[in-house]
Amino acid sequence: MLGQGHLLAHHGKDAAEEFQKIIDHRGIIPNFLLSTLAHLGLARAYVLQGDTSKGRAAYEEFFARCETGASSASVVRQAKVEYTKPC
Repeated sequence: MLGQGHLLAHHGKDAAEEFQKIIDHRGIIPNFLLSTLAHLGLARAYVLQGDTSKGRAAYEEFFARCETGASSASVVRQAKVEYTKPC
């Protein structure tokens, strides 16, 4: 929630730190929904900071985690739109 709040406030650095905490947490299950969505949040935070190369890498990690799930889910479709936007 805090990471999302930082994204809404356009605080990319703070948002990235919050999403990275989730990804790095020792108890997180790698393919757990929260971990997968943290990669999407991290991608958005990096793009907000202007770091498109890290953003693209985080989007690609998000897509890789979604391959086995519902790739037609609205969040995945929205992420694909964001990923293809010119920088």
